[in-house]
Amino acid sequence: NVLCREAEFMKLKMPTKKKYDVSTGSNVVEKINLFIHKVTAPLYPKVEENRVQTEKHLSYPFSREKQHLSLLANGVYTSAYPLHDGNIEGVNVEPNDRKVGSHELHHTYTECLIYCRKYFGEKVGLYFAWLGVYTQMLIPAAIVGVIVFLYGCATVDDNIPSMEICDERNNITMCPLCDRACSYWKLTEACGTARASHLFDNTATVFFSIFMALWATMFMEHWKRRQMRLNYIWDLTGFEDEENHPRAEYEFHVMQKNLKKEAASKVRSSQNQTLLTMMSSIFVTFSIVFGVVLYRISIKTALHMSSTSTFRSNVRATVKTTAAVINLIIIIIMDEIYGVVARWLTVMEVPKTDKSFEERLIFKAFILKFANAFTPIVYLAFFRGRLIGRPGNYFYVIGSYRMEECAHAGCLMELCIQLCITMLGKQLIQNNLFEIGIPKLKKLIRRRKSKRDSKQEEEFHRTLASHEKDHFLNPYVGLNPEYMEMIIQFGMVTLFVASFPLAPLFALLNNVIEIRLDAKKFVTEFRRPIGARAKDIGIWYNLLRGLSKVAVIVNAFVISFTSDFIPRLVYQYVYSPDGTLHGFVNHTLSYFNVTDFQPNTDPLDPLHLGYRVDICRFKDYRDPPWSDTPYELSREFWNILAARLAFVIVFQNVVMLMSDFVDWLIPDIPKDISVQIHKEKNLIVELFMKEEQGRRLLHKRQSNQSPQQPRSRPPSQIQTNNR
Repeated sequence: NVLCREAEFMKLKMPTKKKYDVSTGSNVVEKINLFIHKVTAPLYPKVEENRVQTEKHLSYPFSREKQHLSLLANGVYTSAYPLHDGNIEGVNVEPNDRKVGSHELHHTYTECLIYCRKYFGEKVGLYFAWLGVYTQMLIPAAIVGVIVFLYGCATVDDNIPSMEICDERNNITMCPLCDRACSYWKLTEACGTARASHLFDNTATVFFSIFMALWATMFMEHWKRRQMRLNYIWDLTGFEDEENHPRAEYEFHVMQKNLKKEAASKVRSSQNQTLLTMMSSIFVTFSIVFGVVLYRISIKTALHMSSTSTFRSNVRATVKTTAAVINLIIIIIMDEIYGVVARWLTVMEVPKTDKSFEERLIFKAFILKFANAFTPIVYLAFFRGRLIGRPGNYFYVIGSYRMEECAHAGCLMELCIQLCITMLGKQLIQNNLFEIGIPKLKKLIRRRKSKRDSKQEEEFHRTLASHEKDHFLNPYVGLNPEYMEMIIQFGMVTLFVASFPLAPLFALLNNVIEIRLDAKKFVTEFRRPIGARAKDIGIWYNLLRGLSKVAVIVNAFVISFTSDFIPRLVYQYVYSPDGTLHGFVNHTLSYFNVTDFQPNTDPLDPLHLGYRVDICRFKDYRDPPWSDTPYELSREFWNILAARLAFVIVFQNVVMLMSDFVDWLIPDIPKDISVQIHKEKNLIVELFMKEEQGRRLLHKRQSNQSPQQPRSRPPSQIQTNNR
């Protein structure tokens, strides 16, 4: 009794699977059976069965623990799915959970969540709960982001660096942006870019980055609390994952390996091949980005060579927009390819359990798709304009391709454009448009193949059984695509938020539509998934937490190295004579003597501005040509570099310390839920104690009420009395 009671307290599981003892026959019986078989063997003719090799028979092992998975894996069944509760279209359709659910989509989020959990199970319900919490938390982030953007709009006219760039009285002549085709140009031509950059590169973006780091931590804590509340409401507090049975593919692989007696080196070779394939895929992504860079360089040179003044004035805008659109198209195409590659690599590894298969697939797909989506953004943020050299000694790639420079206001504006186009394009085209358009297109293709019009198609569907109607729906492929879409969006919202404060607003607008589209898609377009219980969102939580940590480091480098926040700060408090930003633009420009151009790199039209140019300016911190060390990195460069590195270290440690403090301050379990769980545990303990006390009293009463047996005398005494 004590062991049973303690096992209940510790929630030890009792084996419920029935075990069978297989008894083997004796040697005598085996010898008799073998003798009978040899005697009767000539009486049975040997007839070989003429079977088609492609024919499949229902002779595969099947167990209730694996349900239908082994039969699906071996190709016995083409598909298996639970049926929907009925039709949702038609006036005379009887009320059912599916039709009620389609109406619940237009009601509140709480009602929709209750329906999702009831109709699809806890696993799908947790996805919609997480998406709802994420969307709700985007509201304050979007509001603060809009305030930061409006602050930039309100202060653009008072920004001293922008005013100096736009002031024609400065008469600053800049060096050519490309070899031969480009000529000298006035700094005032960058006025529009400088004013636009101030909208995103101002003091408020630094505080917004700190706010978003704390926001990510609060979002994770809020979701943990919400998850614990749902676990209590949905009776999942004591739920543990069931035993993971081996996959049918794994058993088949082990059987084949045993038959072929493969060595353990085969496993290592498959792991090496997986690593090699993933590295090759990432290298392909880098190569594509490099190809887009070459496109930007060549198209910029071609437009500068054009004799039309309109093309020359819009070169930067044309190159920025077209390159961003090309990157978007490549990202969408490679996204689908990398999804197939990740699944192929996971299948090749042959994981043992379904949980291991899903986690490996998610991790590989996340690495490949994350690199695909963020490689162009990382290039613009940290590499473009860094490895370009200087006038007279530029860096070249593939012969005569000169690396492209950033505008005088920096690459932050181009980074913002790339983020905006990528985010909007992925959300509108790849996510929402594909989710709506592809199912409609498949229905249209099926209708064209059947050669039936809409009325005939409706009559045909009326004659079908429920399982046949559901077979025409799209197969349920799991929640991984939905989670992956939101994880990539979360990365865009948090990683480079310092350069694009409007990212939370765009994400919020998308998610408001996304929740309705996903719910409608699950109810009307997909086959009904098998209801599965789950108490958390699995590996996706770890990916979110990792992204929130990486976001602090990335934003620190964006503020420090991509924007001009640190150079402005250093100039104002170290080099400025009056403690203001007056003269900052001139401080960031170095001098170059046009006679130091390399052969065949000087402009073809040196009198483009109408006068001869002897000295031009370029953005860098280098010594002037008349100094003892011409064109060498100046002392200001090293001072600013030290300040940038110091800012990264301080920003990272302070923000992470604040995030950890917020994490410690907010409890993971709501107080009312923890109190209720504690009460239930006490009630269970009291119940066990009362039950045990009742058993003891009952046993004591039974022992007291039982009559005492007379003592039997020994046989010797009985014999003496009889005498």
